[in-house]
Amino acid sequence: MGRFSVISMTDRAAERVREIVSSREDAKGIRLGIKKGGCAGMEYTVDLVTEPSAGDDHVEHQGANVWVAPEAALFLLGTQMDFEVTTLRTGFTFNNPNQSSACGCGESVELKPADLKALAEARAGAA
Repeated sequence: MGRFSVISMTDRAAERVREIVSSREDAKGIRLGIKKGGCAGMEYTVDLVTEPSAGDDHVEHQGANVWVAPEAALFLLGTQMDFEVTTLRTGFTFNNPNQSSACGCGESVELKPADLKALAEARAGAA
């Protein structure tokens, strides 16, 4: 059975995480979370990790480490994290199956929690 991951990362996202970590002393990776805010109700948060929290889900891809906050796992389950550089913005993007709508600026989203049972079964199946 493969290792369970709340999210997946593209190679571009992994490369950007490695760049962030290499430029900051003591950084081990980044932590994804969600917070209430923005015009659609929720925003993704990305923070630098120097000491991982015990309850976080850990995802590793090509040497890049991402931790997902426990309160965000239900909202991020099945999400693909990418990194894009366009004329309008540079940053991480989240292709999230739990997203029901987003605002025009792309910074704020409306998220429905995934099925708690599905998350528990996925974690148990990977153990």
